[in-house]
Amino acid sequence: MTNSASSKEQTFDENYVTDYIQSLERRVRDLEHEKRALEGRYLKLDRELASLRAEFDRVRAPPLIAATLLDMLENGRAIVRSSTGPHFVVNTSQFIKPEDLKPGVRVALNQRTLSILEVLPSKKDPLVLGMEIEEAPNVSYSGVGGLEDQIREIRETVELPLIKPDLFKKVGIEPPKGVLLYGASGTGKTLLARAVAHETKASFIRVIGSELVQKYIGEGARMVREMFELAREKVPSIVFIDELDAIGARRMDTSTSGDREVHRTLMQLLAEIDGFDPRGDVRILAATNRPDILDPALLRPGRFDRLIYFPLPDQKVRLAIVKIHTKQMNLSNNVNLKALARATEKATGADIKAICTEAGMFAIRDRREQVEQLDFDRAVAKVLPSSRMLEVPEFTLKPEKMYG
Repeated sequence: MTNSASSKEQTFDENYVTDYIQSLERRVRDLEHEKRALEGRYLKLDRELASLRAEFDRVRAPPLIAATLLDMLENGRAIVRSSTGPHFVVNTSQFIKPEDLKPGVRVALNQRTLSILEVLPSKKDPLVLGMEIEEAPNVSYSGVGGLEDQIREIRETVELPLIKPDLFKKVGIEPPKGVLLYGASGTGKTLLARAVAHETKASFIRVIGSELVQKYIGEGARMVREMFELAREKVPSIVFIDELDAIGARRMDTSTSGDREVHRTLMQLLAEIDGFDPRGDVRILAATNRPDILDPALLRPGRFDRLIYFPLPDQKVRLAIVKIHTKQMNLSNNVNLKALARATEKATGADIKAICTEAGMFAIRDRREQVEQLDFDRAVAKVLPSSRMLEVPEFTLKPEKMYG
């Protein structure tokens, strides 16, 4: 009896010890898990502290002085012009690559020693950066109707020098420096410029002439200079100046201060077109519907060498334009495109596009999925009279008299 009791007591003690050991092991595992969690949190807080210290040091860092690099000297020294005006001979940081230090680049100087610490990106006006439309406009020659002669001339002038420059070297001539597109509004000047940019896979930089007219002295000329710098960075590129007459009007003897600022912008444009520095694969196109008021300096050979006239479309050309704009339309069987071309006499390509859009709107208004001939008749009656009310007197300047 005594042996049995002692055996039960011994078994109880062993079970108690086993349970106690297991509880201690669980406690150790829980503590190890908690330790790992605390270590992870510590690392996270340590990284956050390092980031805050770096941000604090960056905020406490003294400001740098913006300057322009003028010339490189021996032993890593350079001549710079600070933003305040004076010129300094300074040292350069060893962490800057020598090939990045070129005359004309913007650099940052230490406030105390005036040493060059870093190279800054080139400064460009936000308006200039916003001029770039797209790398390759989605307009091809097939989307330009009835301008075969104009397409041939602009391809010879703009496309061939970019795609096959060897042809001009073999013949021994230089390609024209600039092309002027002139004609009535809505005849396809801008559309053809976008098409040639698409075919050449060139960067297309478009600017309205009035955007270059600025309030302060020298701002317009600076924008022209930065626009051509942007074009050189994105070669091959095409610079298209629409409404050239806004800055290229004939200069008079008597003028106001505003006119003189426009003249400065024009002179900068002339210098970029026919200047000393080579333009490389940068082609210049311009468009205007008032060639009679342009300054003779723009029209002389060496600036805009080739002038391309865009007349009002005749019936054959109007039919080609109608087919282009109705190609995606759901037309009824009673639609007569030839009759529509005859009914749109003296209409421009823009008028014809507006007529096709308006005809589609009439069909939508009547809850129809097909466009009928009646819709086009109503569109012609609506669009053409309103466009005639806005029509300006047609200029009579002939292509052969442009250089006169």
